[in-house]
Amino acid sequence: MAIQIKSIEQLKSMRKAGLVVAHALGLMKDAIAVGVTTRQLDAIAVAYLNETGATPSFLNYHGYPAVICASINHQIVHGIPNDRPIKDGDLVSIDFGAIVEGWHGDSAISVVAGNVDPHDQHLMDTCEESMWAGIAAAKVGGHLTDMSFAIESYINSQGKYGILREYGGHGIGTEMHMEPHILNYGKAGLGPTLKAGMSFAIEPMITRGGERMVVLDDEWTVVSADKSRGAHFEHTFALLPDGKPFVLTAIDGGKERLGALGIEISPLLS
Repeated sequence: MAIQIKSIEQLKSMRKAGLVVAHALGLMKDAIAVGVTTRQLDAIAVAYLNETGATPSFLNYHGYPAVICASINHQIVHGIPNDRPIKDGDLVSIDFGAIVEGWHGDSAISVVAGNVDPHDQHLMDTCEESMWAGIAAAKVGGHLTDMSFAIESYINSQGKYGILREYGGHGIGTEMHMEPHILNYGKAGLGPTLKAGMSFAIEPMITRGGERMVVLDDEWTVVSADKSRGAHFEHTFALLPDGKPFVLTAIDGGKERLGALGIEISPLLS
């Protein structure tokens, strides 16, 4: 499979898109509360895109009707924003992408509104930490499935969670979804060799129950078949010519979270 290689200048454009995504998700995260609707969250993203001059990645993508994906509770991914008020204890996952200068950024977060069930908190923490483990496993000269193995290994170390089989991470650049597809499970040491200039969106999606999914009649919303709650986290990152990673959709480039795992980020985009 051909994986797109970017120059430093192209990655700088991706960083601009990544920062738009990061700041917009921050605004939406702050706005998530009991009584707020996911359509209102979508409006926040629209307003920020208009303010920055960026273009939405999701709107009209294969006919998708909104700027964000907003999934609640047993909706895991690709939920369409609507007018249902968020309730106390709802687990809300927001996925958002933006385009700047022809380059994409893509990221997702999960947040609970109001009172948090400790089991939901552990679910979210496990999902997010597995994402960082996957990014930390990416090394120039390593292999694609090193990330998959790291993600699955971390999730399995934290308890019994369902890992979505049908969906995973992806290459990203001049298009939102590019080669390669990145599984959130599997053996290490397989697949293409990782090279400087490659960029990926890493996005574990897990449930408190089983891995089996169902797509609703709207042909977008993916729910857990057993109605168990799910979490979804995502970041876009790149491998730089100095061999170090940089998280394009993290405000600090991933310095804090990767640093805690012993990984130094590249200064080339800072």
